[in-house]
Amino acid sequence: MGMTMTQKILAAHAGLESVEAGQLIEADLDLVLGNDITSPVAIREMEKMKVDGVFDKDKIALVPDHFVPNKDIKSAEHCKCVREFARRNEITNYFEVGQMGIEHALLPEKGLTVAGDVIIGADSHTCTYGALGAFSTGVGSTDMAAGMATGKAWFKVPGAIRFNLTGKPSKWVSGKDVILHIIGMIGVDGALYKSMEFTGDGIASLSMDDRFTIANMAIEAGGKNGIFPVDDKAEAYLKEHSDRPYRIYEADPDAVYDAEYTVDLSSLKPTVAFPHLPENTKTVDEIADDVAIDQVVIGSCTNGRLDDLRIAAEVLCGRHVAQGIRCIVIPATQKIYLQAMEEGLLKTFIEAGCVVSTPTCGPCLGGYMGVLAEGERCVSTTNRNFVGRMGHVKSEIYLASPAVAAASAIAGKIAVPDQLD
Repeated sequence: MGMTMTQKILAAHAGLESVEAGQLIEADLDLVLGNDITSPVAIREMEKMKVDGVFDKDKIALVPDHFVPNKDIKSAEHCKCVREFARRNEITNYFEVGQMGIEHALLPEKGLTVAGDVIIGADSHTCTYGALGAFSTGVGSTDMAAGMATGKAWFKVPGAIRFNLTGKPSKWVSGKDVILHIIGMIGVDGALYKSMEFTGDGIASLSMDDRFTIANMAIEAGGKNGIFPVDDKAEAYLKEHSDRPYRIYEADPDAVYDAEYTVDLSSLKPTVAFPHLPENTKTVDEIADDVAIDQVVIGSCTNGRLDDLRIAAEVLCGRHVAQGIRCIVIPATQKIYLQAMEEGLLKTFIEAGCVVSTPTCGPCLGGYMGVLAEGERCVSTTNRNFVGRMGHVKSEIYLASPAVAAASAIAGKIAVPDQLD
């Protein structure tokens, strides 16, 4: 019986010739990731385990990114805990304010994630690195602690769903629209504990930033991970950002999939997920009534990359945010922030009436830098729109692409660029 990409990677890291769905394995880890929320819990668990240090100081990444710069005393204490742990254990890949970024944008940028890796992170959107042909998945803080101590983790080998992407998306359709369409099609539990494996000639028309976005939100369909084949674009990215060796795995022709879907990218339209689930999707032309908004957020581990900022700036250039609308732009890393500044994107945002923040997860989880009050509505390029996700339980979040978010900021309601004057 053939294996999928994910199964081949897991078999290799478990020292096995083959694995099959449902099998329990112990696999070697290439990287263990934690942030300022999850790492303190893992650190306390390691203390209970009474282990002497970490398995490999070069294979752990600690990124304070959720509440930084620290918003209050509690968040400062959390970051202090992580900082002191990193110092004690001489962690190579510890990224503090001024050097850091949102973890799932920062790690690929730093070359810490490459094709063929097995990566766990105490954050659900660790599945982002599947864009580079790696197996990466979110775990709990206890599993993170065990991973930091031993360099290994237990997995149940996931079954797989294949998504065959064909065609080329139109002007204002991006990776965010692709994954929102898929989640709307299969539901938030449609890929429960499955590997979402993307194939097809349509992949060639997706930028790496598009692929990071799609893999990032695999968890919103219940997926264990999302993964793309390693093509020329992916290899170019790997060679530009990393000097680590990588290994390309390809699915066997007779690999077994629990389901298969074909998505024609050329037929997709800008898509918005209405409250309060990512599966509650509508294309913009299906929205019959005006949806007035109060705030727009452009950023996060899902859509804070350079392509995202360029698209938003293209829409905002020469225009101004509507009266009474708060538009918050958050570059995902310091490098992206600097590049956006050098390209004049930040000038465009500020002239349009936006505020530009230092890299942070901030508003995505209702942390700070954009918490919503009762009754307020926000169009956001983040990944979740659960009840109370960004603030008050009676606020509303509409998930969208950077193009739709920027157009909505100008219109004061949900809109696409083509609808602007």
